[in-house]
Amino acid sequence: MSRIGNLPITIKSGIQVDINGRNIKIAGPKGEIILRLPTELKIEKNNSEVIVARSSDEKRIKSIHGLWRMLINNAVVGVSQGWQRKLDFKGVGFKAEVQANKLILLVGFSHPVEIIAPENISFEVAKNVITVSGIDKQVVGQVAASIRKVKPVEPYKGKGIKYLEEIPRKKLGKAAKTVTTAAS
Repeated sequence: MSRIGNLPITIKSGIQVDINGRNIKIAGPKGEIILRLPTELKIEKNNSEVIVARSSDEKRIKSIHGLWRMLINNAVVGVSQGWQRKLDFKGVGFKAEVQANKLILLVGFSHPVEIIAPENISFEVAKNVITVSGIDKQVVGQVAASIRKVKPVEPYKGKGIKYLEEIPRKKLGKAAKTVTTAAS
């Protein structure tokens, strides 16, 4: 029995959920998301709640029950509040700026790196923090991961791009290794 899948999704005022066969359209103040439910799952709307149910107790269907409940819930949260992911960058001469729908990174390469924002995604830069925000949690996370991949944090000096809450592992370096081996 899926504990997450059996929880109802509460729909707040200002959010509209339309169910048309297997297509689910969720619209709110920030935008709209359309999801296509697998054939093995059923969805019911009762007043201000949406309930996802499964057609049988097969292992594969049980495994996607909770997943699809969370995907629909993430869409409801996204169209009402939105999602955001923050990245921190550190390094000598590292800069980031936003031009129209592009994020331009100067992170130690001979050329600037441009990342074009997909639809419904926006960038903000304040000091050394890049904020990626949008209505689709999966797309926000994917764009943030691609920004981080441009220049991951190196373990010796800590220069690079990381998530704001991430604590990178630091290595001591060659001088510290010789001191510890000489003392033994």
